Amino acid sequence: MKKSRGRTGRNRRRKHLQSFKDGVNCSDKQEYIKLQKWLKDRGFEDSNLRPAEFWDSGRGLMTTKSLQAGDLIISLPEKCLLTTGTVLSSCIGEHIMKWKPPVSPLIALCTFLIAEKHAGEKSQWKPYLDVLPKAYTCPVCLEHDVVSLLPEPLRKKAQEQRATVHELYMSSKAFFSSLQSFFAENTGTVFSYSALEWAWCTVNTRTIYMKHSQRECFSLEPDVYALAPYLDLLNHSPNVQVNAAFNEQTRSYEIRTNSHCKKYEEVFICYGPHDNQRLLLEYGFVAMDNPHSSVYVSSDTLLKYFSPLDKQRNAKLCILKDHDFLENLTFGWDGPSWRLLTALKVLSLGADEFTCWRRTLLGDVISARNEEQTLSTTAKICHFLIEETQHVLLQISQLKRNKENLKKHLDLVEALRLEELKILQKSAETLCNLDVATA
Repeated sequence: MKKSRGRTGRNRRRKHLQSFKDGVNCSDKQEYIKLQKWLKDRGFEDSNLRPAEFWDSGRGLMTTKSLQAGDLIISLPEKCLLTTGTVLSSCIGEHIMKWKPPVSPLIALCTFLIAEKHAGEKSQWKPYLDVLPKAYTCPVCLEHDVVSLLPEPLRKKAQEQRATVHELYMSSKAFFSSLQSFFAENTGTVFSYSALEWAWCTVNTRTIYMKHSQRECFSLEPDVYALAPYLDLLNHSPNVQVNAAFNEQTRSYEIRTNSHCKKYEEVFICYGPHDNQRLLLEYGFVAMDNPHSSVYVSSDTLLKYFSPLDKQRNAKLCILKDHDFLENLTFGWDGPSWRLLTALKVLSLGADEFTCWRRTLLGDVISARNEEQTLSTTAKICHFLIEETQHVLLQISQLKRNKENLKKHLDLVEALRLEELKILQKSAETLCNLDVATA
């Protein structure tokens, strides 16, 4: 949908600044024309979706007709999907089938993506490869300076993600070397760490879930990946619902919407009820005003507010650990979670109340003193996290001025932290109201 460059177009732009109607149709770009032709040759019938650039979500798909609940958004034939079956039917398939110990389905897909990208013009999958991101914003791709600004639980998971990809690379080196006969260049150059990182992010952020039967030529990890060209241009929104599955009758992967979507608006799908930390970890983005978002409280932060002189402190910690109350303690849009309050109630039990810990875990009120101390400590933790978040936002602001090359990544962490600050401020208000109500 091309927009007028005159005054009407400018007024319309202002009027709909907050609307996804401002998507600029990109279907006339060469890369999308080639992709559409390639898909059509594989049996994909032109849908009502068009590639577009949106002011808020970036690249996505807009609909050329209004959609009602139950409407089919997209139906992608099996021939268009990139799976381990695709890999095994390629020139490296026979080598993978013979290789011992067997590689994982994930490494098979990564190897294929790297090999096809390296093949360039010769690759049958070039039209798809050309529209894939050149770089990703998952934590594994972030600089150390940026990772250090992530909230503590996410920072830990980011470090684990980096270690996972590094281990995958090291453990696959012998297999990569064995592919030398397929390449004129040295496999060490073709299958570099950065190449694997790109391929891993492609699989991790863009595959749809599609269960495949176990093959002996692969290791025992689940084979549940499928890359879905064009379909993977659909962006996530936590506020929509869809039904997505492989249709055995039509032999196509189909998505139906449960939401209404106006003509020329962006069509969204939902990747699941994920909070922003999970979205950033798995997909490399955050969703603003995400109803599922939470701020996590680490056990270290929790313990700052309880005296090490409490003789029952270790016993309380053991109780919380044994009953899984030291993880997933959060503040949400509606205030502190029940799990966080329960953990704090156990830690706030007086010496004469300690025997009541089972009742506390069940949600019983033990005493007015315990309730008051719990609310007071929760408010202190909330204010501590607000100050910490504000401090990090100041650091981000300074870094953005000094390190222009990190701006895109810093913007991402800033968006996450700003969303968390809003949640903490809402929680502080809720706690203040609770305090007034119980006074």
